[in-house]
Amino acid sequence: MALQTIGQTVLAVVVVIALVRLSGLRSFSKMSSFDFALTVAAGSVLATMMTTPDPPWPALIALATLFASRFVISLARAHFPSMQRATDNSPLMLMYDGQLFEANLTRARVTLPELRSKLREADATRLSGVRAVVFEATGDVSVLTGDHVDDELLADVSWGDAPRPDRRTDQNQS
Repeated sequence: MALQTIGQTVLAVVVVIALVRLSGLRSFSKMSSFDFALTVAAGSVLATMMTTPDPPWPALIALATLFASRFVISLARAHFPSMQRATDNSPLMLMYDGQLFEANLTRARVTLPELRSKLREADATRLSGVRAVVFEATGDVSVLTGDHVDDELLADVSWGDAPRPDRRTDQNQS
């Protein structure tokens, strides 16, 4: 049994290396929510393949199918905006110019202590110095600090229940 586990683990490693080389840099990225879901699924298939006495072939087929699916979906997302909308969640604004959006925290199911933790991790020292906090489609939290945030960086961010500021007025006042 131990030799079989070792053999299946070595086979899994070799197959993953080959699949990653074939499919490219995006193989284990977390660029979108669909990437994250497929990465978790691949990990589950690999774990099952390496730790069960079952023959590895169904798991290898499942793994190859996951990698092929990621490749096809990535191509479709690049060429068809509707595919991107169908596979991804929208990033959500949690805080802007030091103002906290509690309704969006509730929508994202993020607690205030969790947000504070992310602000500390980002080395934010004052709420007034935080330009924007975005709950990304991948589940990551981006904290933007500094004097100004270009509108282009926030172009795809949903404001949810938060009032969207009139940036023309803000820019005219600076």
